[in-house]
Amino acid sequence: MTEPGYTGSVLERSVLVKHSNTLRAILVAILPAMGVLWLLDVPRKLGWVIITEQYLAVICGVACLVGLITAPLRGRLAVLDWIFGLATLASWGWLAWNYEAWLLDPINRGPGKWVPAAIAILGVLEATRRQCGTVLAALAAAFLAYGFIGWMAPGIFEAAYLAPARYILYIYNDTNGIPGLVMNVGATQILGFIVFGATLNAVGGSRAMTDLALSTMGHRRGGPAKVAILASSLFGTLSGSTVANVMSTGVVTIPMMKKSGFPARYAAAIEAVASNGGQIAPPVMGATAFVIAEFLQVPYTDVVAAALLPAVFYYFLLYRMVDRYAAANGIEGEARETLPRFRDALINSWPLLAPLAVLIWFLFYLGYSPGKAALYSSGAAFLLFAVTNPREALRKIPVILRESGSTLIPILLVCAIAGIIIGTINVTGLGFALTLALGKVAALGGVGALLLATAGIAIVLGVGMPTTGVYVIVSVLLAPALVRQGIGEMSAHLFILYFGLLSMLTPPVAVASYSAASIAGSDMWQTGVTGVRLAIVAYLLPFIFALNPALLMDGTWLQIAVSCVTVAMAGTLLAEVLANRRAYGGGGMRLAAAIVSVIVGASTAIFEPASLPAIAIAAISVPVVWAFTRLGASPTPVKEPAA
Repeated sequence: MTEPGYTGSVLERSVLVKHSNTLRAILVAILPAMGVLWLLDVPRKLGWVIITEQYLAVICGVACLVGLITAPLRGRLAVLDWIFGLATLASWGWLAWNYEAWLLDPINRGPGKWVPAAIAILGVLEATRRQCGTVLAALAAAFLAYGFIGWMAPGIFEAAYLAPARYILYIYNDTNGIPGLVMNVGATQILGFIVFGATLNAVGGSRAMTDLALSTMGHRRGGPAKVAILASSLFGTLSGSTVANVMSTGVVTIPMMKKSGFPARYAAAIEAVASNGGQIAPPVMGATAFVIAEFLQVPYTDVVAAALLPAVFYYFLLYRMVDRYAAANGIEGEARETLPRFRDALINSWPLLAPLAVLIWFLFYLGYSPGKAALYSSGAAFLLFAVTNPREALRKIPVILRESGSTLIPILLVCAIAGIIIGTINVTGLGFALTLALGKVAALGGVGALLLATAGIAIVLGVGMPTTGVYVIVSVLLAPALVRQGIGEMSAHLFILYFGLLSMLTPPVAVASYSAASIAGSDMWQTGVTGVRLAIVAYLLPFIFALNPALLMDGTWLQIAVSCVTVAMAGTLLAEVLANRRAYGGGGMRLAAAIVSVIVGASTAIFEPASLPAIAIAAISVPVVWAFTRLGASPTPVKEPAA
């Protein structure tokens, strides 16, 4: 049988489809392969002189082509994807070919430059729309429109007039545009860690991670939930995507939690919150740590140190809430005989622990760049696997490249979109206008109002984007206003990162919670609300460290210690209140406990951490919180519906 208008046989069509799919798979694998060769300095060793921007232009073009053909139009219209994708690749290749000559001829802005520039940028927008959603593509289109007609905007948002050719070429070939800092970080450092994560997954690192978590946490009260917290935090810091983390570990942990007695909505919410936390957990932070270091021009170790305590409190208090919920609802752990033995799990965890040790050695001891350190760690993981599984090793290479390429496509496209936004802000002066507007918010309502406004905007702008994209776009727009009002640079950038990521958990567009709900079979809205409750510390903690940088290791040891005590005590009490709805009889005492937790937690943001009032509150909070938690302990299980 044949379709109307088609002259070939079914067999011929199937062969064409097979070849087309093979070609797509090859192009997907080319993306990480190009990055690996660049990180290992292969072009230089071969005697080729290639400027960084030329490499960035080519890899951006390949990402656009692959982004279009892997999310094709329906039916015969798919041929248009190839035509448009190849035209986009050729346009970016034209920039790479002529880049050196154009550096010496910046005045000429004829059609030979701006026509391929227009095609290249349109290709970025369409590929982003298909891979990352309409919202992000529309945001970039809005910034482009502002670049063209911003000179007609009213008031403080009026931009200087730019000739269209000048503006479009600025976005196309300037180092403040698409082939700039963000694309460079994405195509080097982030790429290295994506390959690292894919290699770990291919050689059994994720399975080893789950077994290790089961052997240490599975037998404890509410054990499967604690396994989810540990496994998701470890995998999440490497994955660079909350949703990918949920779908990787959640298929194992969510059914385990439901089987042990957790309601479906609660199991899904725990996995979503734990997976999201991996993006703010050192040392990798979903590869965002390296972008923050580049933006702030500080050592990578400074970012790790600053992010450490907030991440510890995030997971400590999530663990505490899960434990109190399990205690209140009589949820026990798994029988030890059904779990992996810790000794065996530790011995079999070499696919995870050995590469991580290599990574730490290259990063912190030898001082290698993050991307190159990640590649060497990937090589170590693969060589160890090849020694123990020589027949399987070669088969894993295409798998690693395809998985890395699939993950890399949306990230590179987000980096390109970030280049459009950054370039527009720089050339139009929009950044100053936004800073001025938010400064007026601060003048009317104080720094607290500014922080609230910034948090709300960050949640809205962060919807559905990869971790790095969330940080880059939101920080470029909002961080300058916070810094201008006296918030420290590191505090401002981490504040924005936290709230950008909370878009993954905040209804109505809680992508991580809804992904977990699809696995658990739970109501999406209930799962989203439960996730907000479990992640409450992530909503409150940024306000504290924005006003008290001691929580980011920026202060004396006394300031840090007082801050840690107050946050730990406040979080412990808040976890008790939120996890156990029968705590303190469910009445006025429960409200009193919540008020006490807020007062204690906010004390170091109100008072200087080493001041007498802050020290006194920290000292008094320990026995007070102990008394409250003893009083709130529920002696009888309180079963909730499984919805």
